[in-house]
Amino acid sequence: MTSPAWQKSSFSEASSNCVEVRTREGLVELRESDDAHVIVCTTSLKFATFLQGAKAGEFDHLTTNP
Repeated sequence: MTSPAWQKSSFSEASSNCVEVRTREGLVELRESDDAHVIVCTTSLKFATFLQGAKAGEFDHLTTNP
């Protein structure tokens, strides 16, 4: 399945500062909307594993100021 259009989270609302995602040629691609020329590629399985960790709160400490 290929989705050429970039998708952002509904939590981003109208903000242009967000992470966008799409699938292309069997890979998941991620980019920051304000730095669109840098694209990170990964497999669907690795992306799913990352999302599981994010949902479980494993990365919450990275979202707060020290």
